Amino acid sequence: MGIMNRVTTTLNIPKYHLLDGQLQPFDIAVGIAIITALSWSFFFLLRNLSNTQKQKTKRPSTPDLEQDRLKKPTRKFGEWTPSSFKRPEPVPYPEWDVETSQPIPYRPFRYGPKYFVTMGLRSMNWDEWIELDNHYSRFHADKARRITERGSKCCKTAPEAMEGAIELLEELASYLPARYPNMFRKTAVGVDNLFTGESFNIVQRPLAEDPMIISSRLIQDDLALMFEKPDGQYYLLAGAILLAGFWRLQDKFGMPLSEIHSSADVPQFREKLEKGMMNFFRRIKPEDPVLRNNYFLQVDDDLAWSNSIGSEDSDGISWNTAEKNRAIEHHYFRSERQSLRRLPRSGAVVFTIRTYFEPVTEIAKEPYVPGRLASAVRSWGDDVSRYKGKEKYEEVLLEYLDKKHEEQVANGLELENEDEVRGYPY
Repeated sequence: MGIMNRVTTTLNIPKYHLLDGQLQPFDIAVGIAIITALSWSFFFLLRNLSNTQKQKTKRPSTPDLEQDRLKKPTRKFGEWTPSSFKRPEPVPYPEWDVETSQPIPYRPFRYGPKYFVTMGLRSMNWDEWIELDNHYSRFHADKARRITERGSKCCKTAPEAMEGAIELLEELASYLPARYPNMFRKTAVGVDNLFTGESFNIVQRPLAEDPMIISSRLIQDDLALMFEKPDGQYYLLAGAILLAGFWRLQDKFGMPLSEIHSSADVPQFREKLEKGMMNFFRRIKPEDPVLRNNYFLQVDDDLAWSNSIGSEDSDGISWNTAEKNRAIEHHYFRSERQSLRRLPRSGAVVFTIRTYFEPVTEIAKEPYVPGRLASAVRSWGDDVSRYKGKEKYEEVLLEYLDKKHEEQVANGLELENEDEVRGYPY
């Protein structure tokens, strides 16, 4: 019996009545109307069940920036009314230890054949705002050295950004002892770092150091604060950029967001990213933090500054200076985990930029990684390839990744099961 017959029988609706040998029009009309309504209801029920099942496994989506762009602003540019939002208190990181907790293995690349240029945003859990691991000691030492050697070239706060920088420092001094209680201790005047023995007074005025420097000493991330001005643009007015690898705060400080990206020749920024990014910045709320990841290849082992593209103090830094086809042992995988949130009091948008830095020879040991990374690199268009310096390393890199992928397949790697083992951005 078909579906419609089951419905008809269950409701005991007669298929037809005879009156003087004729079909009764009223009964036919009512029956058809009821059956039609039930058919559509059944169709939508099945479709909703299907969509619900898909949503259970769907990865966090990127906001529809193009739709968002069409909305009218709800406030005047450059104006911010302090929000009453309070960041949720984080739970202690379970079993975290500065000596043993490994870095999270972000692998934010996808299979080809096409490389899509997007902001790639996903929602952030408040517990996960700042990530620390057993590389902390190296990062802390590198930052301290860079602060001493380069000072305001790497860390700077404009006078009009000072309140936002202090607000960020207060946020970190509150968050870190709650999230990492065996590493940080909250005090009456600030925070103690139990691992390094440092104590930070954040209530004295003037502060012992620029608040961006103090914040940078606490965590492994680089930091940037963007402030909106009356022209609607967001400007980089405070930063602690100590381990960026490829860019210098002194080049970008005071620039609007659009110029920061266009001056760096970010691929397809004007065509695909600029309008959506500007509207995202204007509409991000203190209660809605987001994350994004990116990745690069580097042909030297310097976390702080990639010397292969030139001296940090040279005028013309570019991939043109890099040695071509260096041995695979010199190839490093560099990825960034960026969080973006708006500070409720000042309205500043905070970037935390956490770098993960590993030899390609190490990450290629992981199942599925060499095949997926090789496919991703091959998917770059000419503009992305120039931006990422592909010409300087592609021959050696791809030959190595292909070899490692073939070895994994020969050893029984089940390609069809990858989504069950690891999914973007891991």
